[in-house]
Amino acid sequence: MRQAGRFLPEYRKIRSRHDLLEICKDPELCAEVSTQPVEILDVDAAILFADIMLPLEGMGVKFKIKEGVGPIIKSPIENFQNANSLTTLDPSSDVSYVLDAILTTKKRLDSRAPLIGFCGAPFTLATYLIEGHATREFTKTKRMMYTDSKTWHFLMEKLSTSMTSYLRAQIKAGVDAVQIFDSWVGCLSPQDYHRYVLQYSQSIFDQLRETNIPCIHFGTGSANLLDEMKSAGGNVIGVDWRIAIDVAWSKLGFDVAIQGNLDPAVLLADTRLIKAHAADILKRIDGRPGHIFNLGHGLLPNTPRENVTELVKFVHEYTKENS
Repeated sequence: MRQAGRFLPEYRKIRSRHDLLEICKDPELCAEVSTQPVEILDVDAAILFADIMLPLEGMGVKFKIKEGVGPIIKSPIENFQNANSLTTLDPSSDVSYVLDAILTTKKRLDSRAPLIGFCGAPFTLATYLIEGHATREFTKTKRMMYTDSKTWHFLMEKLSTSMTSYLRAQIKAGVDAVQIFDSWVGCLSPQDYHRYVLQYSQSIFDQLRETNIPCIHFGTGSANLLDEMKSAGGNVIGVDWRIAIDVAWSKLGFDVAIQGNLDPAVLLADTRLIKAHAADILKRIDGRPGHIFNLGHGLLPNTPRENVTELVKFVHEYTKENS
C-alpha cells in the first residue's frame, strides 16, 4: 500500500541522495525502489513508485513536494479561467518517464510479482488544485462545488479524461493492475459524492473495462460511501480500519473483491498484537475468494522493519494453513 518500502533503510539511503521527484523521474531508481518491498519483505505485489501529482505537471500545474507536508501548488485554481488553462495530459510526452519506469520495473521483477500502477482520483486531485495543499477542512473545494458548478464540473471532466489516458498508458506499458486513490473523498456526504464526484470516477472505470485489467478503487474514511464507490466502479474496493471488513464486504456485496483493512498504526505495536489484529481480519474473511490482505492506508515511516516482515510471514502461513 503506497510505496511500502519508504520505511526501509535501503530506501532511505536512496532518499538521502535524491528527492522524491528525482526518483520518480529516473526509471532505474524508480525500479529499484518499486521492487525493494518484494525483494526484502516478500510481499505479493509491487506498486510503482510514483506520486499522484506527476500527471498534473504535464497538465501545466507547477508544484513542489515539501517533506512532511506534501504537495504545494504554486497557483491554486480559483475560477473557470484557471481551470481552463490546464492542458489535457498526453502521457507519451508528458509522463514518458513513468512509462519507462514501468518497463524497467517489469524487467527487474522478472515475473516474480505483479506490478500495480495508479493515479489520483479526480476528486482528490481537485482538492489539491483548489486548496493548494493538503487540508482537513476542504472549505475551498466545497465552496467551489456548491457555488461554482460550471468550474467544478469542467475541472472534474478534464481530470477524469486525463487520468483515463494516464492509466491506459500505464496498462499499455505493462502494469498488471491499476489503483485509483481517492484519499480525501471521505470528507463528503453520500449525497455530495453522488452529485459531484461519482460520474467522474465512474467514467474512468467504464473506459478501462475493455482492457480487462483489474481496477482497485481506494478511499479512506469512506465507510459511509461504500455503496457510492461500488456504483462508481472497480473490481476491488479498498476499505480502511474504520469498519469491520466482513461488515464492509456484506454491504458491498460479494460480486466485488475487497482490499484492506489493517490500521497501519498497529504495526507500531508488538508482534503479538499485530498477529492478533491480522488474524481477526483473516477470520472475518474466512477463506472467501477475492480478498487482498492489506493496510487501510500507507505504512508509517517509523514502522519497525521486523514488524512488517513478521506480518507478511504470518499472513502467508495463516492462509496456507487455512486454504
